[in-house]
Amino acid sequence: MKHKVLIPTDFSKNAMQALHYAIKLYENDHCDFYLLNVFSATSNIMESLLNMEPGSELYQTAKLHSENGLAKVYDMIAMGEYDNPKHQFKTISVFNNPVTAIKDVVEKKDIEMIVMGSKGETYSRATAFGSTAINVMEKVRNCPVIVVPQNAKKILPKEIVFPTDYKINFKRRELKYLTDIAKKCDATIIVLHVLEQNELDKNQKEKKQLLEDILEGTNYKHHTLPHCSIETAITIFVESRESDMVAFINKKHAFFGSMLTNPLVKDITFHSRVPIMVMHDLKN
Repeated sequence: MKHKVLIPTDFSKNAMQALHYAIKLYENDHCDFYLLNVFSATSNIMESLLNMEPGSELYQTAKLHSENGLAKVYDMIAMGEYDNPKHQFKTISVFNNPVTAIKDVVEKKDIEMIVMGSKGETYSRATAFGSTAINVMEKVRNCPVIVVPQNAKKILPKEIVFPTDYKINFKRRELKYLTDIAKKCDATIIVLHVLEQNELDKNQKEKKQLLEDILEGTNYKHHTLPHCSIETAITIFVESRESDMVAFINKKHAFFGSMLTNPLVKDITFHSRVPIMVMHDLKN
């Protein structure tokens, strides 16, 4: 089976790190990597879409910059230390809104995973994620995404933290990406539950059992923390154990979205060092 992985890039240092992470993650697999650069004429995407006509000097200049950038990345891979006969690299340059372009490629190329940097060339220390990363995590709902921070450790995950309240209906096909990576990396999945009450109710116990059935065949452990905010609990846990990845199921307009849009998100310090994998509730 050949995997298909999309790597959006703006040629920033963080985007290159995400590419290296993806290559390492799939080093033992047959894989097609699609390197996507979405170009525009100005930093204002809507202004570009409205005013930049194909064939115009502005359009052609931006297109040439995009194609040359992709060619340099391709040459860097070909001439570097990435001599892996199992890997093929394809480049895509397109003029569009980044999220729309990513959605289109996911559909047309049957992409199974997106790996991208948390911030691009407009890197800001004041925020945990750039706007493109946030929008991809929230809006590209038919494909999971791994977001790699610029300061992430250059190792594959050995401990993946999976926070849950045991209130959603887990589905094997949604969690397949988590179990596949855990097996691929020989990683332990830590199922992290933040207590809201002293014990689980009947419904939560049933969901916990369902999750255990799905995780069978992986190394997994349960861990419970006293009641506190989800953000605080995950931060304390990840930092104290130096965990290597955090994985979420992103229910639309729910748990993960609140973390991303909350102004306090910039204070969740693990975001700056730990890759995050976002899977989706496929009902949405």
